[in-house]
Formats: sequence, structure tokens, C-alpha cells
Amino acid sequence: MSQLSPLIDTAFWISASAILVLLILSGFFSGSETALTAASRGKLRAQADKGSKGAEQALKITEDNERLIGSVLLGNNLVNILAASLATSLFTRLFGANGVALATLVMTLLVLIFAEVLPKTYAITNAEAAAARVAPVVRLIILIFAPIVSAVRALVRGILRLFGVRADPEGHILAVREEIAGAISLGHSEGVVEKEDRDRILGALDLGDRTVEEIMLHRSQIEMVDADADPEEILSQLLQSRYTRLPVFRGDPDNIIGVIHAKDLLRAMDRLMRGPEASEAALKVFRVLDVAMKPYFVPETTTLDDQMRQFLRRHTHFALVVDEYGSLQGLITLEDILEEIVGEITDEYDAGDGQPMARDADGSFLVDGAMTIRDLNRANDWNLPDDEAVTVAGLVIHEAQSIPEMGRVFTFHGFRFEVRERIDNRLTLLKIRPI
Repeated sequence: MSQLSPLIDTAFWISASAILVLLILSGFFSGSETALTAASRGKLRAQADKGSKGAEQALKITEDNERLIGSVLLGNNLVNILAASLATSLFTRLFGANGVALATLVMTLLVLIFAEVLPKTYAITNAEAAAARVAPVVRLIILIFAPIVSAVRALVRGILRLFGVRADPEGHILAVREEIAGAISLGHSEGVVEKEDRDRILGALDLGDRTVEEIMLHRSQIEMVDADADPEEILSQLLQSRYTRLPVFRGDPDNIIGVIHAKDLLRAMDRLMRGPEASEAALKVFRVLDVAMKPYFVPETTTLDDQMRQFLRRHTHFALVVDEYGSLQGLITLEDILEEIVGEITDEYDAGDGQPMARDADGSFLVDGAMTIRDLNRANDWNLPDDEAVTVAGLVIHEAQSIPEMGRVFTFHGFRFEVRERIDNRLTLLKIRPI
């Protein structure tokens, strides 16, 4: 002790105090980096809207993550290296040559516990609160280190280009849409988010990636009105139909010249039968086109998100889908798009419809061939690909490279498919079970 006493002087205490301050700064930089990168921008925005200046500054400095991380890492490395140098000098003075190894061991433990694990654990546990607290100081550090960080960024990009890697200075670590989708899927896997809630949110997020072609009612299933048919026949057809809007054609079903709404037709018929000028002769010469609306055509490549906006803007719920040559392919309604978000919408006129999927006694599923792959995946949490086909029948035909006969069995994508019913060239019923 008497030999160490002369060495423990003012310089010793100054060095020890400096090391302590540097460890605190190292912990600040480590915790700040974790807090600002782990904080949810959505939660920070909510706090900023409530008047939190720290949250508002945190949002601003996290807009450029590369500059933020560069500044924080620069400060963190500076204080860590300086603390290690001072500790080596101090321990060498106290213990001679053995002081280097001892300084390495002691500083490793101190940095690991007090400058890395402890601050980062706190920061990740209270990410938004910590980010709001450190944002003003970090913003100042970014301004101070801006010239050095800019030079380092330019050097790093130059080195990356040599290896064929190009960094996007405006890019974000995760797109907002992908971040939301990932958080919802993770919440569902952990039991926090219900399946129905997950499907609705992901369905809304997917509208921009899907086209009307994927969900439209195919032309073979469209119910139409012949413009040249007898007025009483047209009235009977609309009264018996489950739909309120029907396309009107003349001559060729591809020649759509209008869309009739049941209410418009009933009002016109009521005037002709019970109005002040009602007469049987007027009913005979009634033309359905007089009350039909102009048809609204959309290309099959229109995204569901754009189509929904068009429906709302035009105050209509009904559109006819055509291909690049102008040929009729199908029709789509606002209800079809909403069903992609909330699931199947049924009313008293849909109650008699058969379900597109039913569970068989052996645990397999009997699936309508016209059911979309996406609806099948969503109902059962499957992952059948929908890149090459929209419907289940289309997927089987694509994989088989032919229109299979009834009774044929196929195995692909981890599932067993059996053709149970076929009408003409359409696969109307399939039996599916996971392998």
C-alpha cells in the first residue's frame, strides 16, 4: 500500500474521473442509438401531435438513419477508445507491464455492463420515452459531427461502388406498409391480434397490389338484359334477379350499351301503369334504354385501390371490366372490393348460395373451383401461390398443363388436389388437403 500511495495522486483521480465520465457518455451514445432506431415512428408522431417537442425532434433526426447512426457511432467510438487509452495508461502506471492486460479486462467488463447492456436494455424497454429525452442532445451532436459524417458517408459509398453495391441515400430501412404488415403478422403469431382483425388490415394494405381482374365476376357468370326484349319480360327478369343492377346489351352480349337499375325500371313502369298518362300502348313501346345509365368501363389492370377511389369519386358502385382490346371480361362492384377487406358480405338474397368451401369428413376441404386462391389462403392460413392463377381451378390447370379429367389427383406446393367435378372445360369442385 505504501508503494502505491505515491502513485495515487491528483493525476490518478483526474484520470479515473475522466474514465467514469467517458463511460457515462458511452452509455448515452449506445442507449440513444437503440432508442432512436427501435422507437415506433407512429407512437412518436402521436406524442408529437400532443405537444411533445422531444418526440417531434426524434421524428426529424430519424428521417435520415444513415446520418443519425454515423454520428452516434462516431461519438461512441471516440469515447470508448479514449476511455480505453486512459485506463491503459493508468493501469500501466500502477502495475507496470501487467497493467495492459488488466486494463483490457476491466474496461471490457465496464463497457459491456455499464455502456452497452444496461443502457440498451433500458432504451429498448422504453424506446419512445428514451428517444424523446435524448433527441435534443443527439440533434446537437449530429450538427457538430456533420462534416466528418458526410466525409465518411462519401468514402463508404465509394468503397461499396467498387463492389457493385449502390446505397440509396433516400431509402428507408422498412417501408411503412411493410412495417405495418409485419407488425400485424407478428402480433397474430403471438396471439395479440385476432385472425379476423389481421385479415381486414392486411386486406386493406393489399388493395394497391391487386387488380380488378383478380376479383371480378367473369363474363360467363354475368346476368344481362336484352335491350330488344319485351318490357314485361325485362320487368319479370329484374324482379326475379338477385341483383339490382344489370348490364343491357343489344344483339351480341359483348355489345353492352347501358346498365339498368331495378329502382329506375320500377319507377318508369309505375308511371306507365298508374301515372296520369298511364296506358297499355305506352307500356308496349317502352324502351329500357330510356332509363338505363351509361355503362362505365375499366381496364382489367386497374388496381383495387384506384378502382375504389374511382367508385367513390363517380358516385357509382358498378363497372364493366375490359381487356386491352376492349373485349368484355367481367364486372366488378364496390362490394367486391369491400369483401377483400371485411370478408364475404351476404344478405337475404345470398342466404341460399352454397359456400365455396366445406370441410369433408376425412378432414380435407371441398372447394369450389371458382374460389380465389387468396380467399382460400386467408380462410385456412395457407400459402398457395397466386402469381400464375387467380382461382383454385386455374392453379390446378396451370400446374397440370392441361384440363384434367374428373378423378385425377395431383400433388404440388405441399397439398393434394383431386378433381371431383368437371363441367365442360371448367373444374367446378376440387378436394384439397395438406400433405
